[in-house]
Amino acid sequence: MRKKIFTMTYKPGDVVLVKFPFTDLVSSKVRPAIVITTKEADAIILGVFSKIPENIQESCFLIDETDDYFSKTGLKKRSIIKTEKIAVIHSSNIRKVLGFLPEKIFDIVKTKLKKTLELE
Repeated sequence: MRKKIFTMTYKPGDVVLVKFPFTDLVSSKVRPAIVITTKEADAIILGVFSKIPENIQESCFLIDETDDYFSKTGLKKRSIIKTEKIAVIHSSNIRKVLGFLPEKIFDIVKTKLKKTLELE
């Protein structure tokens, strides 16, 4: 179910372009992110990064150009979702929706997020 935030609607699994805050909470960078949920005018998101480490941690999920769903994500190149890079942002920081994660893939990301947060 989509939730309305101002004039845009976002749903869990959407791939969006946002001003993603650094952990110092002073700086930010425009990058893709995955919407986990929305609450009123805020969105809880996970960062998406194109710099892929040599050893991918269990908390991360790789999206490759060869994946059959890649074009649905709206990403331009191979990327990694880091479930430890969580942010709560105001929806005004969301620039646009790029695409979405298929439900099966989003379920995997949610499972990894639960493990990262030690909820499972």
